[in-house]
Amino acid sequence: MTRFLPPTLLTLLLLAAWEIACRALDVPVYFLPPPSAVAVALVERAPLLASSAAVTFWMALQALMVAGGLGGGLALLVSLSRPAEQAVRPLAVALQVTPVVAIAPLVLIWTGLDHADRAVVILAATVAFFPLFSGMLTGLKSADPDLERLFDLYGASPLQRLVRLRLPAALPFALEGLRVASGLAVIGAVVAEFVSGSGASQGLAWRLLEAGNRLRTADMLAALVCLMIMGLLLNAAVGAVERRARHTLR
Repeated sequence: MTRFLPPTLLTLLLLAAWEIACRALDVPVYFLPPPSAVAVALVERAPLLASSAAVTFWMALQALMVAGGLGGGLALLVSLSRPAEQAVRPLAVALQVTPVVAIAPLVLIWTGLDHADRAVVILAATVAFFPLFSGMLTGLKSADPDLERLFDLYGASPLQRLVRLRLPAALPFALEGLRVASGLAVIGAVVAEFVSGSGASQGLAWRLLEAGNRLRTADMLAALVCLMIMGLLLNAAVGAVERRARHTLR
């Protein structure tokens, strides 16, 4: 209770101030609806928003798995060779700093307009790739030097060194990268659906576009609430996995 009470009270206070300000200033509903109107939109459109949230969540989860497999696997490979790391890291950074909206048209052409959901997954995975790659690579290089020398003394093979020393040392870093990447995967999925310009995937971004074109601001805010709840739940799930893994390591 002591953990959740302060943010809950602050949220209720802000919502009350928002409601009072909208009614006192007679703000047009299309410009800024009060929280009560957003709550009504949430209830009325709950089935549609839930189905769209499931689509967005599934695409974000697929992107996270793809980014985890590629980022973790590539980090494992380049950690075995210093020249390979020096060659790959700048390319990974370049991919990270490239705006997803810039490469979205290319990815959409390559996947085809009939497979917009694939483009969304690829673009979201691109956004989530770097934290997983960087966290895994940093963790693999963070093993205790004294233990490294001990493994040298006993003539451990590269596989034994990787499995028994470097992977356990990399786990906390990989989990932290996963926490960051989980949020980026949701953001990437929504942005990718926006820029793909197709309603084939019917995720929450499409509901935002649909409501915006009709000036239904309450529906837009209801979709945003669903996005925030989904992001919080995914972050909490990753946090639970992280705490469980850290407890196991102890």
